[in-house]
Amino acid sequence: MPTLHWIGKDKVVSHHQDVPYRVLEHKYGFTSDKGEQTESTNSGNKIIHGDNLEALKSLLPEYEGKVKCIYIDPPYTHR
Repeated sequence: MPTLHWIGKDKVVSHHQDVPYRVLEHKYGFTSDKGEQTESTNSGNKIIHGDNLEALKSLLPEYEGKVKCIYIDPPYTHR
């Protein structure tokens, strides 16, 4: 099977173990009839703003073994 190799790979292979686990906190929801609201909408959807690795680790307790694909929007800079 083909594998990816890059400069510095050995240093980042276990980096995920150094990243702290964080608990997701509900901050707001949005519905078409009420707009933005602070209470849960119970829609089952989540938007997580933050570091990709921290976000993925926070999803593990609820979704481990249940998800086949995750799309992560690549980083970009605001100008």
